[in-house]
Amino acid sequence: MAGYKETPRQKMIAMLYLVLTALLALNVSKDILDAFLVVNEGMEDTNETIKSKIDDTYEQFEFQYNLNQNKVGPFWERAQEARQLSVGMTNYLEKIKFDIVMFSERTDSLTTIQEYYTVEEVADPMDPNKTVKKLQLNLGDVKATDKYDRTTNYFINQGKAKELRLKLEEYKDKMEQLVDTNFRDRLNLGLETQGEYYDANGQRESWEKHNFYYTILAAEITILNKMIAEVQTAEFDVINMLFDEISISDFKFDEVEAKVIPKTSYVLKGENYEAEVLVAAYDTKQSPEVLVLRGANEITPSNISRAQRIDGEDGVVKLEWSANAEGPQKYAGLIKIKDPEGEEVSYPFSHEYIVAPPSLTVAATKMNVFYIGVDNPVSISVPGIAKEKIRPRISTGSIKSDPASKGDWIVRVPKGARKAVISASADYQGQAMNMGSAEFRVKKVPSPIAEIGGMVQGAIEKNTFLAAGAIIPEMKDFEFDLYFRVTSFKMITIIGGDLVQKNARGNQFNEEMVNIIQNSRRGQRFLFENIQAEGPDGLRSLNPVNLEIK
Repeated sequence: MAGYKETPRQKMIAMLYLVLTALLALNVSKDILDAFLVVNEGMEDTNETIKSKIDDTYEQFEFQYNLNQNKVGPFWERAQEARQLSVGMTNYLEKIKFDIVMFSERTDSLTTIQEYYTVEEVADPMDPNKTVKKLQLNLGDVKATDKYDRTTNYFINQGKAKELRLKLEEYKDKMEQLVDTNFRDRLNLGLETQGEYYDANGQRESWEKHNFYYTILAAEITILNKMIAEVQTAEFDVINMLFDEISISDFKFDEVEAKVIPKTSYVLKGENYEAEVLVAAYDTKQSPEVLVLRGANEITPSNISRAQRIDGEDGVVKLEWSANAEGPQKYAGLIKIKDPEGEEVSYPFSHEYIVAPPSLTVAATKMNVFYIGVDNPVSISVPGIAKEKIRPRISTGSIKSDPASKGDWIVRVPKGARKAVISASADYQGQAMNMGSAEFRVKKVPSPIAEIGGMVQGAIEKNTFLAAGAIIPEMKDFEFDLYFRVTSFKMITIIGGDLVQKNARGNQFNEEMVNIIQNSRRGQRFLFENIQAEGPDGLRSLNPVNLEIK
């Protein structure tokens, strides 16, 4: 084991732990506490990355097992034991995280879940084809992250740290037993609990005190996440070791070609183009048979009857069909060939791709405007990426999916805002990637035009005047569904040489106004002013209306 070379992943975990240990030696200020949260978040991301690699290895392992169960079976069974041991150990560490948060916050389990956890649906670690509910701790929401009295009591006084150490040692021992004795010297499972540990004064101390004595809650959660990473790393190393012990029966091939398999056929500017160049060998004397089922993740006994049969020629099978449906597409299949012993073997495969319609996007670069108080529809797209994989954000206000238009969004901006920036990330090649941003000006909606009988000024028939009976605020050339409500106005006219003024609430003429209009004469002028209308941002003063009786 002395000559073992650490992988970059193990080096990164060790580096994070060194950072954590250095932070523990300092007084816990807000900046230090925030640093713990950042380190913990990075550790959680690392754990997700390791888990993804573990899932890929199990998938390859299962593939070989399905090809030759007699030969691969013993190694596959031990890999399943490793999976079960690791899931159990991970669940135990997650349970400790939950218990220590609940104990530190002095809450019950239900309150702890409601206040500090998010319930997520994730792939079942024992069966990736199924999903299970998982509790994800939001450490930043926990109030006692900088406290150490309750945590020290829990781990040291109540003996939980010792129990944890024994569990880790038992897990590590059982994992080592799964690997053949001839290969155990190649293992470096981490999870060290028997080293020499010293406190800040250089005095020897136990593993329990070194990790959990007077350690704040934020640090302990991070340490536990580091242990989860080491458990996953141990699982990854063990199953890879078991996988390497498998020898696959040789096939005879008479044709060899170089093949280029790109990671993706669509590359964003600034990203790297990635492809695998490999030698593909095949037997031109065979006519392989392929079963393909579009819209499926895998071929199973329950759906194999619906699969389409495609015959190959000269050892190659070509797939071709019309791309009529838009959006993400997938298919699964089996390719069947004869092995050297003449037995038919099947190789499952699956693939996903995106069908996008021909599109033209035209935008006026000077008109990027959001209006206050209305639903501003927004379409956000990234060429080559499905809309459901895009996650937009806005710098001010809110953005939510548009229930009336799948894949589009509705933006609301608050009063007082001058600009809003929409940025978006997207799931690209298994990672969340920033796709850029766009800036929008924020403006008040334009004022409506006050009209009576469709007129702002000019001569009007008395009957038309009376029939109108109200001031109507009209939004001219404004595409949003938005309405203003007139709350008050003043009518001014001259009767017998005297100036007469009448005020009204709402938008309708009151009884006095109607009587005056009914008794008006040809050429008599009416001025409507101080027209107040209520809109999404409060009261507006509208234009005056000046009419003359025909």
